[in-house]
Amino acid sequence: MQQRKLKHYLIITLKGIAMGAADVVPGVSGGTIAFISGIYEELLTSISSINLQTLKILKTQGIKVFWKAINGNFLVALLSGIFISVLSLAKLISWLLEHKPVMVWSFFFGLVLASILYVGRQITKWNPLVVIALIFGSILAFYITTLQPLITENSSPLFMFLAGALAICAMILPGISGAFILVLLGAYKPVLDAVHNRDVKLLGIIAAGAIVGLLTFSNILKWLFAHYKNSTLAILTGFILGSLNKIWPWKNVIESKMFGDKLVVIKDASVLPNAYKGNPELFWAILLAIIGFIIIILLEKAANFSAKK
Repeated sequence: MQQRKLKHYLIITLKGIAMGAADVVPGVSGGTIAFISGIYEELLTSISSINLQTLKILKTQGIKVFWKAINGNFLVALLSGIFISVLSLAKLISWLLEHKPVMVWSFFFGLVLASILYVGRQITKWNPLVVIALIFGSILAFYITTLQPLITENSSPLFMFLAGALAICAMILPGISGAFILVLLGAYKPVLDAVHNRDVKLLGIIAAGAIVGLLTFSNILKWLFAHYKNSTLAILTGFILGSLNKIWPWKNVIESKMFGDKLVVIKDASVLPNAYKGNPELFWAILLAIIGFIIIILLEKAANFSAKK
């Protein structure tokens, strides 16, 4: 791994803060932010390096060699940013989503729209397989955004283990939200209840599922990047493109449900601004979408500039 100074780790922490903010918003993935901020492949490599071989290094060569092998400084800097963001921004973003939903979704819509162009430009060679991968990813992600959540809730240990594994995979997959996957599975309320009730046993099972899912899925993605990079990039671009339906700013709520003290939309429909049941705030929506779009362009230029230095 590359040698970094303190200022570089501070920048990584800021990227973690941006990832955490995205993960708080249901329908937006922290994986998207990781990709457009240029740390996605390093994140996958660092996570997938935590395996039996590196654990053997810890035992035989000590913590210093182990820490370097797993890119520990990078992971700590990034995770610190994510935790800071979740703890400090969760309430603010939740309040904004409740009181200014159109503005929040417009900003993220512009941000994600620009990220499609960014990720798509990473594809170096187009061929029929890459085009098919792009179309497949788009259709799959769009289909997932239209699915209805399971009515029955399940809190059995095996189910919660699998839910944790699937949700964490979605969190590192650009375009798909882990929180949204939990809602679809009917696991959102059991997870919230486990947190509120401090059910250490159930939280441990969910965490174990998340760890297994993260380590397994990161290795799969790393292998795909190594052997089928353009096709993998095309699928990820498609995922982000298809997920735009989920973050369209103007949605009329058809059905919602209380999960504890949290109101979650179960079914909604994307509509044009003139059909929106509420103030469409068109001027601010367009302005914030443009700001979100420009931020990605500036991030890309900044990444290119730092790469040339």
